[in-house]
Amino acid sequence: MNSHSHAALIIVGHGSTLNPDSSAPTHRHADEIRQRGLFREVACCFWKEEPSMREVYESVDSQVIYIVPNFISEGYFCQQVLPRELRLDGPITQRDGRTIHYCDPVGIHPNMTRLLLQRADEVAPGVPRRDTSLIIVGHGTNLNDNSTKAIQDQVRLIREGGYGFAEVIDTYMEEAPLVSDWHTLTTAANVVVVPFFIADGLHSFQDIPVLLGMESEPGKALSQMEVFRQNPIPMHGRNLYYSSAIGTEALMADVILDQVHDFDAKHHTAPQAPAPIPGDQLRQALTSWLGEDRHIIGQVHITSESGGFHLRHLEDADIPAAQLTLYTQPADAREIARNDAQGEFRPIKTAPTLIRGWLLKLPDLSSLQLALEFLYPAAIGMALAQEKGNLQPVPLRHLLGRQTGMYRFANGITDTQSGEIIASFCKTETNCLRRIVWPLDDSQPLPGPAAPKLSLESGQVPGTPPTRCIPLLCMEACNHIVSVCRKVARENHDAKPAA
Repeated sequence: MNSHSHAALIIVGHGSTLNPDSSAPTHRHADEIRQRGLFREVACCFWKEEPSMREVYESVDSQVIYIVPNFISEGYFCQQVLPRELRLDGPITQRDGRTIHYCDPVGIHPNMTRLLLQRADEVAPGVPRRDTSLIIVGHGTNLNDNSTKAIQDQVRLIREGGYGFAEVIDTYMEEAPLVSDWHTLTTAANVVVVPFFIADGLHSFQDIPVLLGMESEPGKALSQMEVFRQNPIPMHGRNLYYSSAIGTEALMADVILDQVHDFDAKHHTAPQAPAPIPGDQLRQALTSWLGEDRHIIGQVHITSESGGFHLRHLEDADIPAAQLTLYTQPADAREIARNDAQGEFRPIKTAPTLIRGWLLKLPDLSSLQLALEFLYPAAIGMALAQEKGNLQPVPLRHLLGRQTGMYRFANGITDTQSGEIIASFCKTETNCLRRIVWPLDDSQPLPGPAAPKLSLESGQVPGTPPTRCIPLLCMEACNHIVSVCRKVARENHDAKPAA
């Protein structure tokens, strides 16, 4: 593909506040593309995890940005939610001195057919296709007619391509034809089921096995299972082969790059001289802060060592290195930040629950920046933007006002309730270390109970001098707050006397 050494690539995933496997494939594909050195910067953002789609722009310096949705269809999310949250005007958006290219989602690319065929053969090795029914299963929704189109297109391509399967059908979780009817929809002795999902999250390894009849109730997430499911599973007189989600296939990284290539071809953006590349402002800021003895960010203590940097938990600063578990790769920071001491998933990376007992040795500033991005997504960029006066916080009323679907009522909270919600659910000591920099609306700050979250005492571990810290900032209320606001707004509505 053409050189994009002047540009940033942002891969957008769904993520989850409950399941640690949801964002894993998106991160893995980003790691692979980053290692190839095709882009100046590679970052991820998520709908339900950190960094958010508003925050991620602070994570990259580049003036040219390609955004690829790691989604299966060009339905509700890719046509409505993502453009709204990413503030896009169309395929090409000019904003704040940047050119932003919005590519098609990975799931609609023609090369997905090759991945589906490969996955079907891998899950049922040696099983003749002529004796096999292939089921491609999706979610299904009434929110957008395009939500099933990507799967139907793949079924058609495989049927018409002469690939030799006895039959190829599409099924769904929430609309007909239902995956729960698989045994009446197919006739072959062998049935291969491939979830057309991005990740092995709640649907592919919890909900669909129940619908297929493999499990009586939802099980654990894939990463929490000790033994991978064994194929085939004898059911209804047939052999059922169940695959992991298609989005976990390693070659999906190539499909992401294919979408960038196709965007360039379609919009004639390839044969052009790149804009002058600005300096690495994020790394320069990090160097400056460390030079000012600001060696703490959240619960992480950074020391400059000959030839690199050492990171450890703030409370482990005085523990000898030999007593700590050694890590040496930036991506190790993502795993360190994944779960708390009880093994529970940490969807809020700024929660004061970072595990102890580790030492991360990194060779250079680039590795340090990437590791901090995994530990505290977008934190360096937001701190720099705030310092330069460029951060654009989103008022709470604006955020709640742009919600759709089940969250469209979230703005029904009162002003007083907004302060109470923040005071209760954003406590620095127990819930989130960030300092809030957004107001209630364009004309008034958050009310009294939220005041502690607005002070300079927030943004770092309580009791740590702010002058020694790189602050953790909150430029927009997170999904957790939106969910609480929706709940309170619903209670307000239900409490009103009937007209």
